[in-house]
Amino acid sequence: MAAVRRVRGATLGAMRMGVIDVGSNTVHLLAVDAYWGAHPFAASSYKMTLRLSEHTEANGDISKAGRDKLVEFVKGCTSKAEDWGIETLMGFATSAIREAPNGDEVLEAVRKESGVELQVLPGQDESRLTFLAARRWFGWSSGRLMLVDIGGGSLELAAGIDEDPDVALSLPLGAGRVTRERLTGDPPKPAQIKEVRKEIRTEIARVVRDLKKVGEPDRYVGTSKTIRSLARMCGAAPSADGVYVRRALDRDDLHALVPKLAKLTGAQRCDLPGVSEERCHQVLAGALVVEAVMDIVGITRLDVCPWALREGVILNTLDRIPVDAG
Repeated sequence: MAAVRRVRGATLGAMRMGVIDVGSNTVHLLAVDAYWGAHPFAASSYKMTLRLSEHTEANGDISKAGRDKLVEFVKGCTSKAEDWGIETLMGFATSAIREAPNGDEVLEAVRKESGVELQVLPGQDESRLTFLAARRWFGWSSGRLMLVDIGGGSLELAAGIDEDPDVALSLPLGAGRVTRERLTGDPPKPAQIKEVRKEIRTEIARVVRDLKKVGEPDRYVGTSKTIRSLARMCGAAPSADGVYVRRALDRDDLHALVPKLAKLTGAQRCDLPGVSEERCHQVLAGALVVEAVMDIVGITRLDVCPWALREGVILNTLDRIPVDAG
């Protein structure tokens, strides 16, 4: 679990927590007002588009430039933490650092320069904690859940009836990774898209039995910026309407969207609703992966969950705090 750093002496009746999330695309500090037994309320946000996975050498090492940018951002996060009155600051990193041969050196540089100890989450823990967030958001009345979460570096799948899933998987099928390693060209050629589509489906098909053997889900849930963007392009309400508006991604709508995305350049995709500039080049890959999961598993509709890994980390941390602590 992510290492926790106390910025000031925390009182547990009401705590302002900070979470630094080092992902493959962005590095994000989220400040939340947390109360034991209540949902975390987002107070402030600070982020940068680093695309850490693109700051790699030929041997897979994170470059000095990428490391230095990460160090400077995390140092900035500590200043923000003081400004925002954050009492407890924690940080975690996912696939970009997890898979880099020099990941430990990068983490040590961050710790030495900023005082923040980033914890690297294994892929299964990413899946498990995101599932926890989805379970808490939708509640027990949703029955057995299956989770689909796609980030820049990996695809997380989980299923179960409790807060801890019965199965939690992580596959190297993130939208940024697939774009960078398999979908060259802007836009990619149809033959290349066809081949990548086949490869993606082959990898997902290998794990379907693991998901299905734990029971038929009552609800299918999608999280992540990519799935929210796909849902928005298919007609879901914009983020400005608030987190409590129900949003979903229907398979038929996604089937219709994918061929349209395939014909557009990255710059042209930026003009579509819900697509940010930093993700427009990888949204086609994300659509191919999500479409493959929905087809192979047999999902007709994904209910979009606004909570994901960051919220799962916060909830897990709150669960470990004694009720009577003070």
